[in-house]
Parts: sequence; structure tokens; C-alpha cells
Amino acid sequence: MHRPLGEPNTLTDYIHSFVLFFSLLNPFLMSIYMLGMIRNLPAITFNKALIHGSLISFVVFVLFAWGGEAIFSEYLQVRFEAFQIFGGIIFLVIGYRFVFEGADTIGDIRGGNAAGMIAMPFMIGPGTVSASVITGAKMSILGAMAVIGTTLFLTCTLLMLMKFAHDNLKVRHSDYIDRYVDIVGRISALLVGTIAIDMMISGIIRLITDFSI
Repeated sequence: MHRPLGEPNTLTDYIHSFVLFFSLLNPFLMSIYMLGMIRNLPAITFNKALIHGSLISFVVFVLFAWGGEAIFSEYLQVRFEAFQIFGGIIFLVIGYRFVFEGADTIGDIRGGNAAGMIAMPFMIGPGTVSASVITGAKMSILGAMAVIGTTLFLTCTLLMLMKFAHDNLKVRHSDYIDRYVDIVGRISALLVGTIAIDMMISGIIRLITDFSI
């Protein structure tokens, strides 16, 4: 399922896998998804939930890097396309709530649920799960763990810095920050909804292709 431990990974393997993972996690885009949490949760609660969510995501990503798509087809007895379509529905709901209720709706949770909310659907999704499978196929499981761990650490660190910057800027420019956050949150719903529709279409097309073969 993955490259044997005895076969060395090239630097190109690590770079390509890191770029793929980081572009999918994208802490800058993720900060827009998580505007409600960034605005409403205290820094300590947010950082703690972010770390826990990253640890949950790490375990899930390593599992898929080791097992591949066989986890869906052989163990869970479901199609990967179904996971892709359902993930699209989740993001569609997020986009809908952004448009009509604003970013605060996603922040209306407490610290006890924040870690799970950050892990799924912000970090764990069809794109990152697919990247885990690809990474596991290209390198040894130890190499995949190193890439996944490094990417999650960098993503987590950048999001913490964004939270810190937001809290400190808001003290001085609260009116402007609140107005900007609300506008950006609603505009980002267009992107979230587009990603959701694309995920569902991709899953449907793969299903149709499988049935037509």
C-alpha cells in the first residue's frame, strides 16, 4: 500500500507531498472558514481546540496514508465517492449559513466541541483524505507521518498567529475589524459553496464513470 521502509524517499517526494497537503489545508483560507471561532472564542480556548483538532486530523490522515482507499472499499464497505458527496453537502451547509447568518454561526459552539468542529470538516475532508492516500502511496509510512505532521504543525502555528493578530488589532480598531470580518465572511461563502458543489459533482461523475465501465 505504501513504499517499503527500506526504500529511501527523495527530497522531491517530500516537497511535492508537503505542497499538496499545505495547499489543501491552506491556513489562510481556513481562517476565513473559521472566522466565527476566531472572533468569539478566547485565545486559550481556540488554541487548545486547534491543537486537539490537529491531533485528531493527524491520526486520521496517517490511517488513510497507511490503508489507502481500501479502508472505504474493504473495511467500511462504502464508496469513496459517497464520502466526497457527503463532504460537499457539509460545506454547502456551511456556505449557506455564512450567507444568511454570518460567520458568527460557526462560532456559536463552546470549547468542548470546537476541536471536533475544527478537525471535521475544516481539516478532514475528501481533498485532504485523498492527499493522505497519495502521500502514503508515494513514500514509506514514516515519511508520510513526517510530511503530515510538519504540515499540520505549520498550519496550526499560522492559525494561532492569525488569532493573535486579530485579537490585538480588534482592541484598537474594533469597528473596522468587525465590519471587515462580516463582509469577508459572507463573501467567502461564495467560495465555500463553489467548493461544495465541485466536490459533489466530482463524486457524482466518478460514480457515473464506475457504473458505465
